[in-house]
Amino acid sequence: MTNLLNPSQQLILIVDPYSTGCMVAQEITKRGYQIMAIWTKGFSDEMKTHVPVSCRDLTYVDQVQDELHWSLDDLVRAVDQAKDRAARKIGKDDGYYTIMGCIAGGEAGVDMADLLSEKLGVLSNGTKGDFANRRDKRVQQDLVRDAGLRAVRQACGEKFEDVEEFLGSEQFPVVLKPTDSAGSDGVKLCHSFEQAKEHFHHLLTVEAVNGGYNTQVLCQEFLQGKEYVVDHVSRNGVHKTMMVWVYDKRPRNGSQFVYFGMLPIDATSDEAKVLIPYTRGVLDALGMRHGPSHGEIIITNDGPCLVEMNCRAHGGDGNWTPLARALTGSYCQVDVTANAYLDEEEFHKVPDVPPSPLKAHGLEINLVSYSKGKVKSMPGFDVIKKLPSFVWLSPAVSIGSEVEYTIDLITSPGCCVLMNSDENVLKKDVDFIRYLEEINGLFVYETKGESLARPNVNTFGLGSLPSGKKSHHTRSSTLDRPGLLRIMSQDRPELRMGLGLRKRMTTVDASREVVVVTDPYSTGCLIVKEVQSRGYKVIVLWTRGFSEEMKKHVPLSCGKMNYFAEVDEAEDVGETTRQLYKAAGALRIVACIAGGEAGVDAADVLSERLLVRTNGAQGVFANRRDKKVQQELLKAAGMRSVRQAAGTEWNDTVESFLKNETYPVVLKPTDSAGSDGVKLCHNYEEAKEHFHALFEIEAVNGGFNTEVLCQEFLRGKEYVVDTVSRDGEHKTCAVWVYDKRAANGAAFVYFGMVPIDTSTQEAKLLINYCNRTLDALKMQNGPSHAEIILTASGPCLVEMNCRAQGGDGNWQQLAQALTGGYSQVEASVDAYLDKKAFSVLPQIPPSPAKAFGQEVILVSYAEGEVVATPGYDVIKKLESFVYLETGVATGSHVEHTVDLVTSVGSVILLHQDEDVVKKDIATIRELEKNNKLFDFVKNSMMMKAVSTLNFQNLSLSNVM
Repeated sequence: MTNLLNPSQQLILIVDPYSTGCMVAQEITKRGYQIMAIWTKGFSDEMKTHVPVSCRDLTYVDQVQDELHWSLDDLVRAVDQAKDRAARKIGKDDGYYTIMGCIAGGEAGVDMADLLSEKLGVLSNGTKGDFANRRDKRVQQDLVRDAGLRAVRQACGEKFEDVEEFLGSEQFPVVLKPTDSAGSDGVKLCHSFEQAKEHFHHLLTVEAVNGGYNTQVLCQEFLQGKEYVVDHVSRNGVHKTMMVWVYDKRPRNGSQFVYFGMLPIDATSDEAKVLIPYTRGVLDALGMRHGPSHGEIIITNDGPCLVEMNCRAHGGDGNWTPLARALTGSYCQVDVTANAYLDEEEFHKVPDVPPSPLKAHGLEINLVSYSKGKVKSMPGFDVIKKLPSFVWLSPAVSIGSEVEYTIDLITSPGCCVLMNSDENVLKKDVDFIRYLEEINGLFVYETKGESLARPNVNTFGLGSLPSGKKSHHTRSSTLDRPGLLRIMSQDRPELRMGLGLRKRMTTVDASREVVVVTDPYSTGCLIVKEVQSRGYKVIVLWTRGFSEEMKKHVPLSCGKMNYFAEVDEAEDVGETTRQLYKAAGALRIVACIAGGEAGVDAADVLSERLLVRTNGAQGVFANRRDKKVQQELLKAAGMRSVRQAAGTEWNDTVESFLKNETYPVVLKPTDSAGSDGVKLCHNYEEAKEHFHALFEIEAVNGGFNTEVLCQEFLRGKEYVVDTVSRDGEHKTCAVWVYDKRAANGAAFVYFGMVPIDTSTQEAKLLINYCNRTLDALKMQNGPSHAEIILTASGPCLVEMNCRAQGGDGNWQQLAQALTGGYSQVEASVDAYLDKKAFSVLPQIPPSPAKAFGQEVILVSYAEGEVVATPGYDVIKKLESFVYLETGVATGSHVEHTVDLVTSVGSVILLHQDEDVVKKDIATIRELEKNNKLFDFVKNSMMMKAVSTLNFQNLSLSNVM
């Protein structure tokens, strides 16, 4: 005869034990009871292995698979046979075990647990009437509505015609889900009728996560408000609240609903006081009298409303159980579930609601990735484990995994639980994890070549388009670009400061004189306009290979360009000189100025021939634009220079350098414009591949690269020093520092260009080094801008650009305000055409500057097709706003910004009050971070509940 007082003879059936259900089973075995697993029809073999790591040693006296052709009676007979078989295994007689309870171990087991418990005469929620389908999400809402509680507007059907009327009248977005799925399996937010129709049909054709196929689809209104989870355990209709949680959801990476975590709510808070009685009313309405449950509820403007009631324990592998026990002081839903079925007296001792205040501080964090790549190592996870508040960590990725930008829980790289008795310590640890995420410190990815393109107008806001999409923009500041947004403030007092310093005419003979400008584009066009404003005519010389597209690269501020004449470079310099004299006619050629990178060499050669002010082109200085030559000249002058090797083809020198130099290394064409083709390579294979690629692609200015330069990678802040020279006297017009940060998985994303006060130690070092560099290169006349990195051993040249700074001269008005009236553009014309005006220019800009400002380069943390640009409207209204230029417009496809090609625009801010500028910069950064720059085409999105986090990945392999 069975001894009913002996727990070891009492058997509890667990239907479909997985995830937290295994923890319930384990708690039962801890108390000396025996457990048997019942597997329902269609429950997949894969899901049977979904066992939390803490339950790895869980064993059953036997397991029974409900066969497809079995009836309920067949299953009962099989269970009886199994329990007797289990008894005989330990040498006991048939009937040794007595079934004392039947519990759902997971969502798929709820219906069978109700049926089987009812059939066996143990504690049961029953299956009478509508309660037979209490797991059905449509039935849940109907029952709640019938009980007089707030319920969701909805329609349900086996075919689309059943829901078509509802979808035609309901306001979008709407939620579509299977009626009986596990957690949020297949739940999707659809933004249009077409998306809803497509997902409806999809749900009827795909297998559910628990196995089997969906038979009905539920369409519901989309509830607006915070989302909560209320955990209960019930016995005989007495409901004990275990915990109230709130989901921390924020917009990130272009998604409006990214889960950042799950936080406990005090039971005496206003929200808990509303949620707890509502949830208990729902449990009563559903006939949920026994066992665990967790209700997902949104507090809308008109009160709490059920999303769905899960008639089982809270999921997520029960990873929250240590936190819940600490918060309550001793118990959690798992423990009390065992009490409800095994020990009524202990159940009634459990408080009605959790204690207030809670006994500890803690939360569950869902990790968010702002980058993507193939994982090489996970150093951030090791750091998290060392935090004072660390309890538990479950990564959803491992070495070799592909990490994506987190836009939902499927793309979350994992979750962790933090807990501490000191709330301040907990907050510091949470902030630290969020900081790790933002700096992409969770992972080290397998390396790939990175573009080191520096800010110039060719790259701002280009974005990219999906296949088949036609771009509305081809270059971010070309005159013929109808899709370009370019806005400038016209009434800022800072823009009118010191304008009297600018000369409008140089000599009384200017009208009889002409200036030659080679390849004017970008800022070169501003120089042309400044020359013309002083009464001179301008002849343009287009060098061989300069593309027709680049000839159209005219800043909008210049309007239509008109030249006295245009001359194409001839086969030899003599013939080119003759053509220039012929074009000038009776006018006297008084200067020859480089209007762009491609025109530098020609300007040096022709200025010598034309007997005007020149830098010369004799000997090695004929190739001063060559980046390799620049470094060799610096080295010869005894200055810090870059270790390097170059070749017109792959050779032993290049190979030896790349095999012996510390990586990463920089590869670039020797004579490219700006950062055209410049790339950071992290290993020998990448470097070799990019070396060969540079000979196969056309340079941005036209023509093909003839030599590739390989250089050491300089570490340190990067600066730009703008100068203008006349007869070897160098005058610094501005010193800038690039604001570069890690973002979206890229190590070097440009966030802006900031002016540096010339009285600072760094400016003094840079200006001195730059002037010595100009002397070493014999750059005696005209504009230049040096890109310099301040390394641990002092300043080192990246490259000297023997022309005005580019970027369409968008910085001109900012520079004028900072100096009190002049910029490199005006100073360049003074250097060639007005000796007196040049002589009165300061050697360096004033300190302190006459105003505050900077260029802000816009960064996108999201991607998608743009339907509106509300962030630009906010930027235009900023107090310090001067100028905005972007290539992004309605119809553009924006990507995550990982380099300047994927940046989304440039903004100039300027004001007399530094705090105003700082505040406006912070506003722009908030717009970026919260994905408020753009509205994107809304695609249907999966809405996966935290309770099913990492559903496929939380298993025995996870880290405790």
